[in-house]
Amino acid sequence: MSIQKLKWGILGAARVNERLLPAIIEAPNSQLVAIASRRAGAAKMILDKYAPQDFIEKHANSVACYDDMDALIYDKNIEAVYCPMANEEHAEWALKAINAGKHVLIEKPMATTLKDIDAIEAAAAKNKVKVMEGFMYRFHPQHKRVQEIVESGLIGDVLSARASYSFLMKQARMYRINRSMGHGGGAMWDIGPYAIHSLRWCFGLEPKSVIAHAKLNEHGADIVTSGVFDFGQDAEGRARFGHFDISFERSRKSEYEIIGTKGWVKCHAAWVFQNDVPVISWALEDGKYAEERFVPSNHFTLEIEHFSDCVLNNKAPHLTFVDAKANCKAIEAVLQSVATQRIVAC
Repeated sequence: MSIQKLKWGILGAARVNERLLPAIIEAPNSQLVAIASRRAGAAKMILDKYAPQDFIEKHANSVACYDDMDALIYDKNIEAVYCPMANEEHAEWALKAINAGKHVLIEKPMATTLKDIDAIEAAAAKNKVKVMEGFMYRFHPQHKRVQEIVESGLIGDVLSARASYSFLMKQARMYRINRSMGHGGGAMWDIGPYAIHSLRWCFGLEPKSVIAHAKLNEHGADIVTSGVFDFGQDAEGRARFGHFDISFERSRKSEYEIIGTKGWVKCHAAWVFQNDVPVISWALEDGKYAEERFVPSNHFTLEIEHFSDCVLNNKAPHLTFVDAKANCKAIEAVLQSVATQRIVAC
């Protein structure tokens, strides 16, 4: 019995296709049928560069390569579209795809304004399609284990969390910082969504306010941003703060840590490659310390498999519009705090 597969198109030749394109091919319930780019020949180049060799040999001719983005959107053979273009373009192209009746997975951030996310949500409801923000890391089993540890009460009441995400900016990635934060450029819109998303998930709450500081380049894009979210006091009157730091000046890091009244738990790498052995660790007040290792898995493939399942079996995506809007609202507060150097309500 053959497995039903969702037919995917990729809208853009972004670098993330190095991970996402093979994931669409590898997910058992998905099928790559088209790629489009505004740059002549780029779609075919991306397919040849990132698709597994056995796929190229057997199926490359079955994937349409367009030099026109609209051609992909209106391709009747495509059921779902992945949108990985520039941050500030997500809303425009997602809306085009949604209004053409396509289901859409939007690379984080879903959009750079709450107004645009509201428009995407309304269009999705009108056209009866599924839409999800692409936080691939949330689909890795290690995070479910962290959640189990926290919910078990092992580390006590959660009072603090820290999220640190960074990579060293290379010349080929300078397009990420060639425009201001207000126009979708910089670290906060690039890797910041992971840090904010991690902290909100660590507490299971929405922040009340934030204070943030940043180093800006000549374009007004942040190269480094750090700050503290106030998640309010708990029932015992104890403070709950979430610290974040993101940077394009430091080596690769993607970790978060949750600290409670009895101990702490740490995810050492939220960004993992498919052959990596992820590690989480935890420790308690009595000196007990443990490390837990996980079987390698591809969180991009798991994300694609999840979204395809939601479409094929009419399920609600794990990552909701409520979540996307809350993340965007928190990021907007960070940007305002950077601009004013004041505490800003979220």
